[in-house]
Amino acid sequence: MTLLDRYIFKNVLFACAGAVGLLSFVFILVSALRDLLGYILAGQIALGTVAKLFLLLLPATMPFVLAPGVLTGVLLTLGRLSADSEITAMRTAGLSLPRIARPIFLLALLSVAAGLYVNFEAMPYGRVQYEQELANALHTKALSYIVPKTFVRSFPNTVIYAGDRQGDLLRDIWVWKFDSDKRVNLFVHAQSGHIGYDEDKNTIEARLFQAQIEDRNAAQPEDFSKIPEAAAEIFPVTFPLDKVFSRDHSLRRKLPWMTLSELLAERTRLAAQHIAPAEAKDQARAIMKVKLTINDKINTALAVLSFALIGVPLGIKVSRRETSANLGVAVLLVLVYYFFTVMIGWLDRNPEYHPDLLLWLPNLVFLGLGAWQFYRLDRR
Repeated sequence: MTLLDRYIFKNVLFACAGAVGLLSFVFILVSALRDLLGYILAGQIALGTVAKLFLLLLPATMPFVLAPGVLTGVLLTLGRLSADSEITAMRTAGLSLPRIARPIFLLALLSVAAGLYVNFEAMPYGRVQYEQELANALHTKALSYIVPKTFVRSFPNTVIYAGDRQGDLLRDIWVWKFDSDKRVNLFVHAQSGHIGYDEDKNTIEARLFQAQIEDRNAAQPEDFSKIPEAAAEIFPVTFPLDKVFSRDHSLRRKLPWMTLSELLAERTRLAAQHIAPAEAKDQARAIMKVKLTINDKINTALAVLSFALIGVPLGIKVSRRETSANLGVAVLLVLVYYFFTVMIGWLDRNPEYHPDLLLWLPNLVFLGLGAWQFYRLDRR
């Protein structure tokens, strides 16, 4: 690698790393606010655990930020070099455009290899570990779901309110349980109560003292003339936590979180099933979802090369030092690419259209467009 190659490679590498880092930070922040903010505010997750969860989320952002980050880095670097007339000086010295872009394509190929590793290995591992770490953190602080002076809606079809809490002792407890139509079918008010976590059942067990109970008619829960009232010195109530966090860590069954070997094994398992003719369509759809996942992971990594190829002529032609124009072009290209990718993904229930093969179209179009623009610019 010559001095010029190292110069271009270093500049593009730093610009791409900065863009990827910024985009990853935004993705992680959005995910954290969506998934973790409530737990953090409730004191259910320690700050050390939050930092670990952030790191585990990092590989999960790579499929979405690597290609746009590389495109942004190429546009910014070549735009600056072009604006400073450095590209013109290189062309005047007899260097062809492919020769100038050689370190950029080397970086792109290395990024494709890294993207394949992340998509098929690092991301599935990180995502599964993230879910397990979050579940374990919530598991150790299961009782922290009961927050005093707060209407707790974390449990399915249940709302809980406690006026005060001291450890596992609650005071002034109100419990509403709802049916599938969101109508109250059980109401309990107790002066005090004791809560504990049953690890075997994954439930919070509450023993309510001096409870007033309204066990309403299941068919007509809103008919107050038929509401039987009762009192109990001790009334047990169970709050299941399986819908809040599960002890079952078999998360690799989710297709996007599977490694390549797991996806291939899943495809083989589905294809080997002996089913009735009436279920053939469902089997074909299930197999197609696996194929789509594999091809999507490959194409997401290959998009780095596509974006780099189309970014070289665009970066040189923009020839502006301002980042706004370059970033605007990058955002537009990324939106177009992912728009068509998402549209093709909607065909997963129609295997006869071969969406797993159509998924290659956006990359092929971008590669063709980039090669054409590259050829035209090199001929000038």
